[in-house]
Amino acid sequence: MVSSLFANDSKTSEELKAGTVCVNHGFIHTPHGPYKSSGDSGYGLDVSRRAIFEYLKTKNIMPKLYQYHFFKVHCDRAPVTCASSSTNWHNAIVKRVKCCQDSAKMLANTVAIGQRLQEQVLGPMKETFVGKEEIIDLLGLCLAGGENLFILGPPGTAKSALVHELGKNLAGNTFEYLLTRFTEPSELFGPFDIRKLRDGVLQTNTEGMLPEASLVFLDELLNANSAILNSLLTVLNERVLRRGRETYQLPILTVIGASNHLPQEEALQALLDRFLLRVHSDNVSEKQLGELLAAGWALEHQNQAEEPVLSVDEIAQLQRSLPKVSLNDVRPAYLKLVTRIRNAGLKLSDRRAVKLQRLIAASTLLCGREKAQVSDFWVMKHIWDLEEQQESLIAVVEESIAESNFDSQHETEDHPRSREQEPPNPELLAADLEKLASEWQEAPEAKQAILRDRLNLVASRCEWVTNDEQRQALKAQVVALWEQTPA
Repeated sequence: MVSSLFANDSKTSEELKAGTVCVNHGFIHTPHGPYKSSGDSGYGLDVSRRAIFEYLKTKNIMPKLYQYHFFKVHCDRAPVTCASSSTNWHNAIVKRVKCCQDSAKMLANTVAIGQRLQEQVLGPMKETFVGKEEIIDLLGLCLAGGENLFILGPPGTAKSALVHELGKNLAGNTFEYLLTRFTEPSELFGPFDIRKLRDGVLQTNTEGMLPEASLVFLDELLNANSAILNSLLTVLNERVLRRGRETYQLPILTVIGASNHLPQEEALQALLDRFLLRVHSDNVSEKQLGELLAAGWALEHQNQAEEPVLSVDEIAQLQRSLPKVSLNDVRPAYLKLVTRIRNAGLKLSDRRAVKLQRLIAASTLLCGREKAQVSDFWVMKHIWDLEEQQESLIAVVEESIAESNFDSQHETEDHPRSREQEPPNPELLAADLEKLASEWQEAPEAKQAILRDRLNLVASRCEWVTNDEQRQALKAQVVALWEQTPA
């Protein structure tokens, strides 16, 4: 009665013994079209599906034409109006298939860009800069996610060198500047064009300045004064610069700020808040000192000029692909983690909680996936406001990741940083305990419950301190604080 085939021509249809042959589309009976049959097939019955039941021998033929999940994920975004005409239906199928192929190609290109970023940029940087693996991973993450990174550390800990090396691998403009208390807007955004000024036009000459850069590094960030603060806030948050009547849409991929101290003033705290992630850069340990000296000596005498590995457009494509990452499976766990962080007395605003999803998606793409996993929550370890909050935050995040119970077969798909469990820092633990002790006495009953939760977190981290003497001293502080807790 009815047959269908998919081919480049209709010659094969002449050989099929069927009254109706559909070429490159499924059968749709239209009221204005005749219904044909071959031989006695369907004799004496109507034109519904019942007409063929007695004459069928069931056979399933399942060629691998298209992958279903691409239809489900991507093709639904291209709505198609179906009509009774077979030609329109065929065009609709072709349009859907083309949408699938384009989306699959774009996803493959995005994954390839992420792999090149990992293997050809971040990997070599880790070999060059000893003990800076964590900072390098965060630089790559913020570059892919389009967010900003703040590096805290003393002078001479390779903060500027890391950003300079990253900029060498990008085929775009890099803007670096050391801020002081007297930095003027023209030093960052460009001076007013004198030629235009003579004609009564106030226009900024942005050539070689921050508005034309794709990668921006602001050293001693917290020296920013009121003259540049408001402009910096819009640059960091909206990628927009407003100077008088002028408005510039900036091509910035990411901004890295650095300082050797945290802000004390409220205005500067607002500036730090625009940097979604924070990381500490310190001198390497004694075990890595020899390796550092050898790598530094080699870098000092490296004269070969290397070609950029990635273009600005490729990184921009990576950032545009973030909304295609599915967070549906991990959103309940993310909601629970945000709640636990807030219950631990750590500040996490709604704005930052929403924007952190971009970095979770970036971690997903860098791992070659299109669906986020709870292991991508490792980025949440770096949202602290104070140094002494780091250990409590790490305890909350690692506990949330551990509760997910991943299959060992999926370990290769996780971001390597999610599997890194470095030993606790005894100095930060001691600072956190001292802060808890100072807050305990005058805290109201409601806040004491929060402090007890934080103490539990710190106590769990103290157990993993490798030095026996330091561990016992920290545990003694914990016991002393518990004794101050009201029954």
